[in-house]
Amino acid sequence: MPLSDLPDLRALYALRTVAEAGSLNAAGEQLGITQQAVSLRIRSLETSIGARLLIRSPRGCSLTPAGQLVIGWAGQLLGDAERFAESVAALRSGRDREVRVAASLTIAEHLLPQAVAHWRAAQGDAAPAVTLVAANSSVVADEVRLGQADLGFVEAPAVPTDLASRMIARDEIVVVVPPTHPWARRGTVTPAELADTPLVLREAGSGTRQAFDDALAAAGFTAAEPAQVLSTTLGIRTTIAAGSAPGVLSALAVHDDLVAGRLVRVAVDGLHLVRPLTAVWVGAEPPRTARGLLDAVIAATRP
Repeated sequence: MPLSDLPDLRALYALRTVAEAGSLNAAGEQLGITQQAVSLRIRSLETSIGARLLIRSPRGCSLTPAGQLVIGWAGQLLGDAERFAESVAALRSGRDREVRVAASLTIAEHLLPQAVAHWRAAQGDAAPAVTLVAANSSVVADEVRLGQADLGFVEAPAVPTDLASRMIARDEIVVVVPPTHPWARRGTVTPAELADTPLVLREAGSGTRQAFDDALAAAGFTAAEPAQVLSTTLGIRTTIAAGSAPGVLSALAVHDDLVAGRLVRVAVDGLHLVRPLTAVWVGAEPPRTARGLLDAVIAATRP
């Protein structure tokens, strides 16, 4: 069909509005036009399609079977048109020039930098600025809920049910010690030993801490009071390397320390220490300006 034969979008909007409002007058009020203008748009649409679309009566209006078909077919078209209009408005206002991201520490420090750099390089001069807030998973969820972030990344095993989400990768939680620690020579401990040992841990509310506590609980154990609680992965790595106590961190966070021999990984028999890394946002789909970044992050996590 030639583009010139396509129905007028304004007429399709008018038909949908009449169907929802129940009358030409009510539809006109919603659209900000007169009843006569609504009627003219509907008649023009009926003429272009070649079918009667509305049943008009003193009690109001209802769709004919043909009208119901047209509204069904037009649903995606009207949705795409609305998203296009929103995108144009965002472009005019300059909102496309920034993407606000909140991410838990492991993701903020070890996944996002490379993904953001590659994404912005691919965008060239049109690349939006990326503003990143690093916090624990519970704070990230709040930032997204409150509209302070367009997109969030969390490490907690349980994703907030009031946010839309997509798992982007899996991450392993590991127990690490300095090379001089007795566990370094053993290489393996039991869940009971781990639970009885004061550890260097992240604060409550962090995804790493939640994943560790959940794994112990699933095995029937509760962690001892921590030796230290720190809010940064760097602080925990430094404290463990100094010989304070064993600690628990993301495998991503300690990769370089393990390769360099500053820390030693200790296996835990029978304990499942794997957690999802998840993107979260408000609404059915991520904000349009953030979708490309989300795709870049997912691509960066692929083997």
